[in-house]
Amino acid sequence: MKIVTRTTAINNLKKHIGKDLRKLALQYGITTYETGKQNKGWKGLVLERLAGLENNVSKAPNGLSYELKSVSFHEVKNELTPKETMAITMINPEELKQHSFFESHCWAKLKSIVFCAVMWHGQNSESAELLKVASLDFAEDDDLIKEIKADYDFIREKLIKHGFESLTGKDGKWIQARTKGTGGINPRTGKRRPITRAFYARTSLVKKIFETAS
Repeated sequence: MKIVTRTTAINNLKKHIGKDLRKLALQYGITTYETGKQNKGWKGLVLERLAGLENNVSKAPNGLSYELKSVSFHEVKNELTPKETMAITMINPEELKQHSFFESHCWAKLKSIVFCAVMWHGQNSESAELLKVASLDFAEDDDLIKEIKADYDFIREKLIKHGFESLTGKDGKWIQARTKGTGGINPRTGKRRPITRAFYARTSLVKKIFETAS
């Protein structure tokens, strides 16, 4: 079985910068909007193909694993800007209490993500070009990593001192702990759904990663 490492996947994806993912989806037989309802994962499926991750291909073994993430960009005052924040990983309160940043699932995920910037032309658009491919290849003593660690440490300390309910999307310069999931009352049971939260990369962090990418 052929193994595609993270570096190989990035190099494969970079060959397709400027190409329209919608056209490639049709070429690969991946449904986008043809049924009248958007297949939310279509960009990810196309990116996996472009990275070389077909059905009979394995990702690199543990320790070298990675995840492809498509991030929508749009033009604001003639400047390409991330359209939204990006989910990193769900927050497990007990794990967050126990693990420092460099031991955390959040850091492991950030290190493993291959960020793919995709142009957003509006909902159900006929085109979506691959703009750039980047990864968070920084040393642990890099200033940006130190600042992300400071965000994590602040959120972790707040959880330990004030509990899970105290976490809010307002905290953190680069990453935030935000509510994720449906929430509210379950109409079938009449009971309140449990509140779940996840670490998100703010749009400023997503933009920074692409700006510093080679």
